[in-house]
Amino acid sequence: MTARRRPLSTLVAVVTLTLLTASGVLPASPATARTPAVAPWIGWTGTWAAAPSHAVPGLPGASIRNVVHTSAGGYAVRIRITNRFGTAPLRLGAVTVALQTPGAPKSPGAVPGSVRRVTHRGAAAITVPAGRDLVTDPVPLWVRAAAHLLVTLHTPADSGPATYHRSAVQTNFIAPGGDHTADESGAAYTATTGSWYYLAGVDVLSPLTRGSVVAFGDSITDGSGSTNSADRRWPDRLAARLAALPPHRRLGVLNAGIAGNRLLLDGTGPSALSRFDADALTQTGVRAVIVMEGVNDIKGRPEQTDPAAFAAAYRQLVARAHARGIRVIGGTIAPFGGHSGWTKAREAVRQSVNRFIRTGGLFDGVADFDAAVRDPQRPERILPAYDPGDHLHFNDAGYQAMADAVDLAGLRVPVKTA
Repeated sequence: MTARRRPLSTLVAVVTLTLLTASGVLPASPATARTPAVAPWIGWTGTWAAAPSHAVPGLPGASIRNVVHTSAGGYAVRIRITNRFGTAPLRLGAVTVALQTPGAPKSPGAVPGSVRRVTHRGAAAITVPAGRDLVTDPVPLWVRAAAHLLVTLHTPADSGPATYHRSAVQTNFIAPGGDHTADESGAAYTATTGSWYYLAGVDVLSPLTRGSVVAFGDSITDGSGSTNSADRRWPDRLAARLAALPPHRRLGVLNAGIAGNRLLLDGTGPSALSRFDADALTQTGVRAVIVMEGVNDIKGRPEQTDPAAFAAAYRQLVARAHARGIRVIGGTIAPFGGHSGWTKAREAVRQSVNRFIRTGGLFDGVADFDAAVRDPQRPERILPAYDPGDHLHFNDAGYQAMADAVDLAGLRVPVKTA
């Protein structure tokens, strides 16, 4: 008589919950939460991401405390550290993850008892080769959706140029001297930065969230114009909408926007065509990608005036995603009339590209951001209530309107088949 095999997910759940309970992490969850003996499903999904944009001089001797906003919760975390634009091995003396003091998005302080050492292959000192990303070992830590984590890295010596994400729209912190990665107090963090250093993503081991959606774009996806340290970019607002769904429909939301990024040409960061695999298709648990790229090609130098070139690029992105079973939602390009880069000729290109996105039959779905934010009286312009003043980006209300334009029901259906 042979024993019946237990599903792999069940075995993983049993082992994981046993380890986490033994670590003392689960009792730190809210008193009202009840952890089942065996979760119905458990697996890794992305909860936060930032696309590396380029490299800047490093901060030798410093401890850098990055603040990240989760979109999905779980029992454990793992960190994606990046040295993608480095020219030498990145040597980190220590890395920690902790819960940020609740209600204090501009504080470097950690919740007492929440600081965890992060290792890679069991070692606390971590080396990331030049040009590479590295995923750490799992770290037991109970994390809620819409929480703030502190991911702190200490660079004891000069490892050369530091890979970073320039425009975080989030206050992050630097302790200029020494290893302060384990500090619960934020007293040593006397400097601030508006960028994320050496950090490309955070995954959670979740019993409920079964995948992620990637928001892929430029400064509009990056959140330029939104309130600093308030998590009001349109991907954040999309995450809030998804979190309100029944558990089996929830998805993590990963922001792969880079301010200044272009679809066809390198600019701030590699082009969309160059970085699509690294920043979108290889994210943990990705099921769908929402692509909103092109305005910087239309208004940038050299400007791109051929709508057929945009269509060809979108076809490449969709083909690469479909080859991995990932669906792609096409986001229309928002108006920018009144901006210094706007001309009638460029508006004609935008309108032509948007017609292709809406009616070309290429995408698995369309998020009509243009229709959601344009002024009905002057459709080449943003609705004044959504315009922070530069006629290109959006305020918090505008980003909420963009998030509301995404059809949630369309994010998990199978991709088209040939």
